[in-house]
Amino acid sequence: MKEKYKNLLKTQIVNELTESEVYARLAELEKNEANKKILKRISEDEKYHAAMISKLVQIDGLRVNKFNVRKLVAFARLFGLTFSLKLMERGEDFASKKYRCVVSEYPELAKIAEDEERHEKELLGMLDDAHLNNMGSIVLGLNDALVELTGALAGFSHAMCEPNQVAKLGLITGMAAAMSMAASSFLSARADAKANDTAGEEENKSPMISAFYTGIAYVITVFLLVAPYFIFSNLYCALISMLLIAFAIIAFFNFYLSVARETSFRRGFLEMAGISTIVALISYAIGTLLR
Repeated sequence: MKEKYKNLLKTQIVNELTESEVYARLAELEKNEANKKILKRISEDEKYHAAMISKLVQIDGLRVNKFNVRKLVAFARLFGLTFSLKLMERGEDFASKKYRCVVSEYPELAKIAEDEERHEKELLGMLDDAHLNNMGSIVLGLNDALVELTGALAGFSHAMCEPNQVAKLGLITGMAAAMSMAASSFLSARADAKANDTAGEEENKSPMISAFYTGIAYVITVFLLVAPYFIFSNLYCALISMLLIAFAIIAFFNFYLSVARETSFRRGFLEMAGISTIVALISYAIGTLLR
């Protein structure tokens, strides 16, 4: 019976070694000393788990999955520690269930399963990074850019004849709107900070950082949506490509939220995609009338 689980445990040894390396790398990136200590301890636990399983099944020589290490560390750099840890947390939960399945044959694995469950609780208590704290500003910039620019580009597409003209108008409209949104975000955050000061409450969110995240989210979305009109000479190819890019941005963003904030991917995607589509259709109809 033990042979039946040998391949499963081989996979888990590699996973434990890989996770140990990832936690060690993330600890090096982490500035919060309390979080750094937790990450280092979990890294040591994962390494101990790998050694313990190797001894049980008498397998040596298995190595770290370097691709997964690089991937998760890159995610932490690009999208924040929270996103990478939440991805790791999903793996921890899956690993715990796997160990529970084989604990009847390997009673020693019960302690490892308990450690995996403890890791999840500890990770949930330490998640705090700038990317997630400023998610409200990113949502503001992203939502407004998607709704406004998909609508504007759809309207321009039928009102104008040349994709290049649509691209230039979209770029001008988008950049002006990005600056407007960043300024609005700055003024809103500063007003909130003043209100909190008056009420004696502590406010950690900087108006400048809020404006930066809103503006950057808007500008990136503008360039991605306008790009097809510079690439394609056919207006309708450009329009369809722009809508596909908009849906891809919505899908990626909602995947991020579903991992980092444990929200519903399907609900968030359908809401954002539905609003953008309705606005685009209305704007397209307006463009038709103007033409």
